Amino acid sequence: MDDSCVAAYDNALRLGAYEDSRIAALLSCDEAEAARIRTVLTRMKLLVPGGPGGNAVPVSPDVAEAELSAGLEAGINAYREQLAEVRRQMGAITPVYVKYRQAQRASSGIRVLDGPEDVQRELTAATRECTTEAFTVQPGGGRDPRTLHEISARDTAMLERGVRMRILYQHTARANLATRTHARKMTALGAEVRTTNEIYERLIIFDRSTAFVPKERVGNRPPGAAIVTDATVVGHLWRIHDKMWSSASPYDPSDTEYAAVSEEIRTSILKLMATGLKDDVIARKLGMATRTCRRYMAGIMDDLGVTSRFQAGARASALGLVDAGTGPYTAGESGPGEPR
Repeated sequence: MDDSCVAAYDNALRLGAYEDSRIAALLSCDEAEAARIRTVLTRMKLLVPGGPGGNAVPVSPDVAEAELSAGLEAGINAYREQLAEVRRQMGAITPVYVKYRQAQRASSGIRVLDGPEDVQRELTAATRECTTEAFTVQPGGGRDPRTLHEISARDTAMLERGVRMRILYQHTARANLATRTHARKMTALGAEVRTTNEIYERLIIFDRSTAFVPKERVGNRPPGAAIVTDATVVGHLWRIHDKMWSSASPYDPSDTEYAAVSEEIRTSILKLMATGLKDDVIARKLGMATRTCRRYMAGIMDDLGVTSRFQAGARASALGLVDAGTGPYTAGESGPGEPR
């Protein structure tokens, strides 16, 4: 329907019938255009056959609407019946699945899945079954945008049905746009997000009863995971990470202030430098690029007035910035290969 169709319908009402030649003259168009308009009005049920000279005649829009709606409503009712049948069938089979899952959890307490596809399938099932709380611990810096897109709908569904969601990242994730965008969306729906210095491993716990613990990664292929349902083990994992959560910094994704956590990162780097760890190991522990880590180290050494990472560790110990007994040397000692 466009303005030409409305004008043609108006003229057909006044003429009492739709005659292509007369409509074309009144609209100052050719008969081909008048025929096109007639086809549209006929499809919309605003013109019906039976007029004088075999021409179509206009009818009330209420009549046209009733005729068009009847077919659509019949289709909607058919879909509702199909949906009801699907729900009936799934409802009949659900107790079988629930019985299997309960027996599975009671039998071993731990299931190991080697394939990432199997892990994703089990994660999807766990998020659908989750009723109370989901606790996610994610090490490293910013997360992959594709991964965040995949989990967004899953997490949103949990939040919308009232599941409490806690997400723990490392401080370096604050600087990642994709992660910040995801965190903003989740917090708007009610999730709690915090960040901390160091996270040892990825972990997801549902309802304090099911934990997903990843296997060691080999190459670039996504790792498998162990699904833990033993109450003692899951409870232990939950308590450890709940303490980590308690000491973490609340994260407001709309707040661009980064000074406080940046200083906390510097302190963590300094403590790890004092242990004698290599640059890439420190960077990996804190979830940042090695180049970024080295920039922090350079700033720390400049602040301490030293020229090497070993001197930085010794100076920090002497100043009480790290524990005196930390690392391979103590206050007053030099690092390997340095003069006393």
